[in-house]
Amino acid sequence: QVQLVQSGGGLVQPGGSLRLSCVVSGFSLEGYPIGWFRQAPGKEREGVSCINNDGQTTYGDSVKGRFIISKDNAKNTVYLQMDNLKPEDTVVYYCATDLIATMTDLCSGIFYGMDYWGKGSLVTVSS
Repeated sequence: QVQLVQSGGGLVQPGGSLRLSCVVSGFSLEGYPIGWFRQAPGKEREGVSCINNDGQTTYGDSVKGRFIISKDNAKNTVYLQMDNLKPEDTVVYYCATDLIATMTDLCSGIFYGMDYWGKGSLVTVSS
């Protein structure tokens, strides 16, 4: 059974940092891509960052240079380090995978019916 369990998130001031974690089970990070997504009210879901099974990464334009995705295969965990946070980063973040999609498809929001999602982590950036 595939599960993605998220932790992290919270309230931070503009310019601050947070780290999100996503512990996966039921599949191996050595075999599939995984990513972080967010969706603000009234906006389309955005692929924030994804990491491939071989460690290749991709980022959305709005977070390049501020966020870093990484993973620890031995711990079955993927991370999203978020630095220099801005008020517009305030939203719920989800980790997700699709066991058929490529990393490019995944981060483009193209899913093939084998997608699994964490329950979400609220990040609030406010002074």
